Amino acid sequence: MTNQDLIISTLDGGNFSAYVSEPPEGNGPGLIVIQEIFGVNAIMRQIADEYASLGYLAVVPDLFWRLEPNIELEPDNQEDLAKAFSLYEQFNEDQGVDDLIATLEAVKALPSCSGKVGTLGFCLGGKLAYLMATRSLADCNISYYGVGIDNNLHEQEQIKTPLMLHLAELDEYVSPDAQTQMISSLQDHPQVILHRYLGVNHGFSRVNSTAYVSEIAQQAGDRTLQFLQQHLKP
Repeated sequence: MTNQDLIISTLDGGNFSAYVSEPPEGNGPGLIVIQEIFGVNAIMRQIADEYASLGYLAVVPDLFWRLEPNIELEPDNQEDLAKAFSLYEQFNEDQGVDDLIATLEAVKALPSCSGKVGTLGFCLGGKLAYLMATRSLADCNISYYGVGIDNNLHEQEQIKTPLMLHLAELDEYVSPDAQTQMISSLQDHPQVILHRYLGVNHGFSRVNSTAYVSEIAQQAGDRTLQFLQQHLKP
């Protein structure tokens, strides 16, 4: 595996960085790993490295670059958590999607990208993965405990490529009513696969954190990998 940074030009003339983890083979399908509210921290880099080891060209863009570039926060640190929520409140989702579309085009242009590109998002990134399904040409999209998807269910008719959603039953940031709306609206969509995990909270797949639930994380991870193999691998 090879790690490097990529500079991406935005649609509005700016530039931001992305962490890149290349597969051992040197090339593979692209996978944009979309950050939580904690920036491109060690957890996000570890996820990218894991998928790179499985043959994907994994790229993690710094979506907080307009607010505080290169910030890294720890989920279980209360001061960092408060900072993360402050950044989240200032974050513009539409600009974030534009930056992800710019990332998508940049990844497709890399010599180490073999063709197809998907997204994999967590928390804030889970919402953005859903919006990439409705607004971009990404080949597939995966959302883990995306917050606020219920506010954009009206965009579901624009989903043209496969989307997998992982919901946490006890998610403190996605209410039971919001989950009911999501399930009711999306469960019969021909492009959507929806999984809801009972008895777990937001962040169940976040390694090295108090929210992590090994068994459920493994189950969701296996489903994610199978989905990626189906839709991104040749």
